[in-house]
Amino acid sequence: MRSLFRFPNPVNEASARLVAGGVVVQCVAFLVFRQWWQLIPLAYGFVARVATGPTLSPLGQFVTRMVTPALARRGIGPEQREVPGPPKRFAQGMGATMSVGALVAWVAGGHVLAIVCVVGITGAASLESFLGYCLGCTVFGLLMRWGVIPETVCESCNDISGRLAAASGMATSATSAGSAGSAGSVARTASAASATSRAVEPAGSATR
Repeated sequence: MRSLFRFPNPVNEASARLVAGGVVVQCVAFLVFRQWWQLIPLAYGFVARVATGPTLSPLGQFVTRMVTPALARRGIGPEQREVPGPPKRFAQGMGATMSVGALVAWVAGGHVLAIVCVVGITGAASLESFLGYCLGCTVFGLLMRWGVIPETVCESCNDISGRLAAASGMATSATSAGSAGSAGSVARTASAASATSRAVEPAGSATR
């Protein structure tokens, strides 16, 4: 039971973007048809993903078990890379808050408020799905920086800058080593040419 209610960490970025694409489709369908019951699967999906990741989310299961593997086999679709899980969970929590709020508002007669909430979800999900920009993850990072969210919640988030710096340092070292190797090669070639010239010179003198 305990293993059921957990969020994956790390998260496959491609799956996250594809799920966001499914959310966009759900939101657009609601904005077109304006049927209150369409908010139920939208809200349930967010709550299920916050609580269990893709485990109890039909959209999450469809994406992680079928769509992502199929795209990976064909080498198409969003980039297949691992990203920290807590920021993604926070983003799902924001979606759950807005979608549940939209459902409650619509049932209570606040149709305009419900539509505003769904439009907000559509915008955030579109940013992630089409551009790979996670708005909720950005908010999560700001809250960590301000000390609202403890650093222990996402230790891997703190390691990102270190890993990037290390990668940059390795790239710089490799470039420097390559430059030094090229310079050494040029020096050895020049030295060999000079030696050849000196060897040929006496022969030329003897001929004269």
